[in-house]
Amino acid sequence: MGAPVFAAAISIALLAASASGDFLVGLGSYDVTGPAADVNMMGYADPSQNAAGIHLRLRARSFIVAESGADGRRVAFVNVDSCMGSQAITIKVLSKLKDRYGDTYSEKNVIISGIHTHSGPGGYLQYVLYIVTSIGFVKQSFNALVDGIFSSIVQAHENLRPGSILLNEGELLDANINRSPSAYLNNPVEERKRYKYNVDKNMVLLKFLDSKRAPIGSFSWFPVHCTSMNRTNELISGDNKGAAAHFMEAWFDKQLEQEDPTIEMLGKPGWTMNASVTIRNRRRLVGDSSSPFIAAFSQSNEGDVSPNTLGAFCADSTVACEFNHSTCDGRNEQCIGRGPGYPDHFASTKIIAQKQLQKAIELFRSAKEQVVGRVNYKQTFVDFTRLKVTLTAANGTTSTVTTCPAAVGFSFAAGTTDGPGAFDFTQGDTKGNAFWRIVRAALKTPNKAQVDCQYPKPILIDTGEMTFPYDWAPSVLPIQISQIGQLIILSVPAEFSTMAGRRLRDAVKETLVAKGRGQFGPKTRVVIAGLSNDYSQYVTTFEEYQIQRYEGASTLFGPHTLSGYLQEFRKLAIALAENSNVDSGPSPPDLLGKQLELLPPVVMDTTPVGVDFGDAKNNVKRGASYRPGDVVEVVFWTGCPRNDLLTEKSFSSVEIEQSDGSWRSLYDDNDWSVRFLWRRPSSLSSRSYATIRWEIPQEVKAGTYRISHFGASKSLFGSVRPFSGSSNSFQVKL
Repeated sequence: MGAPVFAAAISIALLAASASGDFLVGLGSYDVTGPAADVNMMGYADPSQNAAGIHLRLRARSFIVAESGADGRRVAFVNVDSCMGSQAITIKVLSKLKDRYGDTYSEKNVIISGIHTHSGPGGYLQYVLYIVTSIGFVKQSFNALVDGIFSSIVQAHENLRPGSILLNEGELLDANINRSPSAYLNNPVEERKRYKYNVDKNMVLLKFLDSKRAPIGSFSWFPVHCTSMNRTNELISGDNKGAAAHFMEAWFDKQLEQEDPTIEMLGKPGWTMNASVTIRNRRRLVGDSSSPFIAAFSQSNEGDVSPNTLGAFCADSTVACEFNHSTCDGRNEQCIGRGPGYPDHFASTKIIAQKQLQKAIELFRSAKEQVVGRVNYKQTFVDFTRLKVTLTAANGTTSTVTTCPAAVGFSFAAGTTDGPGAFDFTQGDTKGNAFWRIVRAALKTPNKAQVDCQYPKPILIDTGEMTFPYDWAPSVLPIQISQIGQLIILSVPAEFSTMAGRRLRDAVKETLVAKGRGQFGPKTRVVIAGLSNDYSQYVTTFEEYQIQRYEGASTLFGPHTLSGYLQEFRKLAIALAENSNVDSGPSPPDLLGKQLELLPPVVMDTTPVGVDFGDAKNNVKRGASYRPGDVVEVVFWTGCPRNDLLTEKSFSSVEIEQSDGSWRSLYDDNDWSVRFLWRRPSSLSSRSYATIRWEIPQEVKAGTYRISHFGASKSLFGSVRPFSGSSNSFQVKL
């Protein structure tokens, strides 16, 4: 067979494989929890909200989909239990991947998307504005994310095997509301009439199967802020999306235990998985042919979308906040959104998580549409500072506008109903005030060109033109379009509002259909993967920007930011449809070498005389009896959790006694029923204690139990030593 004929035969074979829906698929998961003490949490920008324990460990969950064949194109998608993507993290992860796999993975085909939890440790972004409250860069947070994301991709790569994918979508109600409805109402009436709701209610789900049609995982996209846990929370948590992922993985394992006939299982003959084994231990099995099921709940265009579905009320009252500005008596601090479990934000988190879980299970079980077609991707970097954008009017005439250097408005400091700001800032402020202009002058007074460009935003901080001690905000951003058969993923480094996301999805799909020569049609689905690869705050529509609520004030590059995204994504869509090359654009800066680390290290840990680390400070009564629904608490003398992050391990363990007298862990840091709380008796004390709280689940097994604690202590001379301790035994009766 001649070379041209042979090549043609190979091409036909690959096309046939793609058409049949056969891919190489791999999934991975790894711990990214980071420091559970002292570090400010990323999201609410509240300097007093520092991590002090763990509610649920954080994970990076990855899938890789590749075309069949050694040189088949592939896409790696990472869903991370972090507040957002970070250019610094992306750069470091890609460097590690290059060292291991050469050019297989790059900024072109890797997506790192944050779920937007506001309950994870911060200090990992490379721009000044985003690390002020974390007292500078926190290397421990950064490394935990880099190492965990990298390890999850490695697991997915090593697990690559023949498989297939099913696609499903459906409407999820009562899980999200619009927190800035007055801004949404400023969009054109005819446009709003196209939609039933003022937020997107659609969940899109991928169901991954191995070559024997056994499920190995699911990834879904649905827009809702991970702000169910409010800014008083000090426990690390994946919030509603992180909880939903834990719940779905546990649900699937339970189906295996019960051999539920509603799902195809048994990827390996005789394989069973005991649901009582902790998620932490199951994760260690990744890489074996009986890899555990991995579920991820990914973020989408959630910019103006809240999980606090009861609405916003003035504190401790039944009075709704003022509509246009979300104030109470003219001030924003007392206007707070309420979740469905109000006043218990843990209950609200669980409710919103369960709603996403139930819809995902429904879509997972009913999924029938095979994903078929090619794997492809296009990516570029765009400098959003003074980007020229061509606008086309309804009559066909064109005009040129520009974006602006980054800046945040006065309403940025007002926060949202999910997390109000302070002082006298309010949402919807298009004027600013004299006092804060004087304060602003200490940083930088914007010039007239910037003021005019950002109008009607009154500039509070001119972040894009501030470079001391290094850049305060990004300017060069990654944008990316990925194709997996009929699914198109738009990776955006920002939080798009509902209508901004709708316009972007529509623009891309219209372009693909117009330029794709029949490749794309009604079955083409377009999803937005928000907060991906870098972070540049918000993107609203031009009309929403005029209202200058929090989202508009946080749209960095001015009123034409969305138009810039639409223009640049249309270019990528054309390149994808025509499979043409894309210019890589300007390189983003790597500011890792300039970061300032100001968080004091752990000096030393001590205990009272005669007390060892791991000893119980407050114990349970030996032989005490408890029932489902009761709460058991034990307090241990401990060291600072920053001494050892116990990655892929646990600070807490609820253990049951076996018939041979040994103890087996049933619940740990990954389980909803367990909370690990850490405290110092005073801010400068070298002593600390850990409270492990176990709310006994209804499905618990009767038996003899104990609670154990693991940690590490640091001596004055810097050595770190592990320790452990256990409580008295107690009984759980049904």
